[in-house]
Amino acid sequence: MNNPHYIDSHAHVTCESIAPHIQEVLARAQSAGVKTLVNICTDAQTLALGLELSKAYPWVYNTAATTPHDVEKEGEFFFPLVEQQARANTLIAIGETGLDYHYKHSPIDTQKHFLRAYLKLARTYQLPVVIHCRDAFADFFEILDEEYVWDGKHGPGVLHCFTGTLAEAQQVIERGWHISFSGIITFKKSEDLRQVVNEVPLDRILIETDSPYLAPQSKRGKPNEPAYLPEVAEVISQIKCVPHQLVVQSTTANAKQLFQFS
Repeated sequence: MNNPHYIDSHAHVTCESIAPHIQEVLARAQSAGVKTLVNICTDAQTLALGLELSKAYPWVYNTAATTPHDVEKEGEFFFPLVEQQARANTLIAIGETGLDYHYKHSPIDTQKHFLRAYLKLARTYQLPVVIHCRDAFADFFEILDEEYVWDGKHGPGVLHCFTGTLAEAQQVIERGWHISFSGIITFKKSEDLRQVVNEVPLDRILIETDSPYLAPQSKRGKPNEPAYLPEVAEVISQIKCVPHQLVVQSTTANAKQLFQFS
């Protein structure tokens, strides 16, 4: 395929395991056709590194929020830093925030509190949101409908690394949102999720690596990195029986629409 332009819509490239090797990781990403990358900052250190990184690599953009896993420990400290950067217009989205009732590393009430706070922040600064949701969709949709509507419709957002059901995916789409799929769709035991991929319209799909997590099937056991993103696109093309290039063009256009970068 000539000159592909993939967008990795969700990667943690300033995390401890990737940051020391960031130049090599980004060089491999560019060689693989990943021309735009959304870096997810989840604490003060990854945010500071991310802001510096985007100066050196203008094709790397940053989002920031505390994950639902860490809001009990990090939430009160990190939220003002995220608000400061949102005000300074250095972020393209708020996230990843959300709810996770599978692990419950933070109390449910604390997760809900910070989800509401981040949605209000995104609404204030008219930014899209990047959402992590696992085993908590009923509460998530209730809070979303209460906190993230302006001008009579839901604000923009994406459910990252989606692993929910088709019914849950349909509720996401009904709200005008995007759904992002990761290397999980390549796993041998992910047949149910591939059925969801088949049903989600291509104009609602983003692709991501969630680096350094969830390396695709051919790289299982290795740290994930943005250069592995084409495998996710290829599996979507196989599931939907459409050309790989169409998946690349559509997911890139969708990410540009959501995040409003050129």
